[in-house]
Amino acid sequence: MIKVTREDFSVEEVIQSLRRKEVGGIVTFIGTVRGESQGRPVEHMEIEAYEEMALHDLEEIRRRALEKFRVEDAAIVHRVGTLKVSENIVLIAVAAAHREEAFDACRFILEEVKRLVPIWKKEYTLGGRSTWVRDEPTSVS
Repeated sequence: MIKVTREDFSVEEVIQSLRRKEVGGIVTFIGTVRGESQGRPVEHMEIEAYEEMALHDLEEIRRRALEKFRVEDAAIVHRVGTLKVSENIVLIAVAAAHREEAFDACRFILEEVKRLVPIWKKEYTLGGRSTWVRDEPTSVS
C-alpha cells in the first residue's frame, strides 16, 4: 500500500493489510507533528507534495526495500495539508518472517523517503513565524 492523503490514516487498517501466514512480525514507524522546534512552540505544520512524483518515488522505495531485504510486504502512507501538533504525518509498516529484516527495511524506507520524495514541511510557531523544515536523513547501508 502506497498512499498520499489529506485524511488521517488508520494504523490498525494498515497493519491488518500486511498480516498473512508467512509474517512473523510487523514493524511500524509513525511520524507525528512535534509541539516544539528549535526551542519554539509549534502551532501547526503545512505539508506539501508533488503528489504524482511522490507516489512514484514511494512505490520505487517500497520496491527496492522488498528486493533488498527479506520482507513480505511494506506500506507507506504520508499525509499532506495542515496538521496540528501530535497529528500523524507518516506511517511506514513492514511485514517479514523475522524482526531483524523488518526493522532494517523500515529504517531504510524512512531514510529514503526523507532523502528522495518531493514532500516539503513548513512549521508555524505560536508567534506567527514559519520555517521550512529540512530533513537530514541518516546514512543507511
